[in-house]
Amino acid sequence: MSLEKTTKNAYHESVTGIRKGDTPTELEEIRQYICTSKKIVVPNRTGEKITAINRVLCEFGLARAKHLHIDTDSCDVSRMPALTKARMALDVTDCDLVIARGRLGIPGSGSMLVIMDAKGRILSAALSPSHVVHGKPVTESVRNEMRTALERIGMEPQVKTP
Repeated sequence: MSLEKTTKNAYHESVTGIRKGDTPTELEEIRQYICTSKKIVVPNRTGEKITAINRVLCEFGLARAKHLHIDTDSCDVSRMPALTKARMALDVTDCDLVIARGRLGIPGSGSMLVIMDAKGRILSAALSPSHVVHGKPVTESVRNEMRTALERIGMEPQVKTP
């Protein structure tokens, strides 16, 4: 079954009141979509996050992401900057997958890394508390969020890196 058919079936189950939660097939479809994605982009102004994301993608045996060099500062005035960055990327380029990282909500709310498909559907995400709380460098936070986003859908690293 394709991701589109899986999504349509889940919608139908919800509308008819028979949905009982996620299924192994649904998770497998998400993993398959991510694994077969060839054109992955990371929208941001600087390249700092792309290196951290690519390191994790490599660990999981996935294609490397390309830096979509766009000024995403304007996204910070939206209610959910990380999601706005991802949708902005879909508006300006053709890709299979967008990985965007930014503030979760209002200043102080922490960060979100989101993995979105070409239709703007969220496949996975991960959150971090505010930097003031965790005190980690941004690259370490991004690596942790990227790993968490992949692991929460049942993906496992293929290669161990320090």
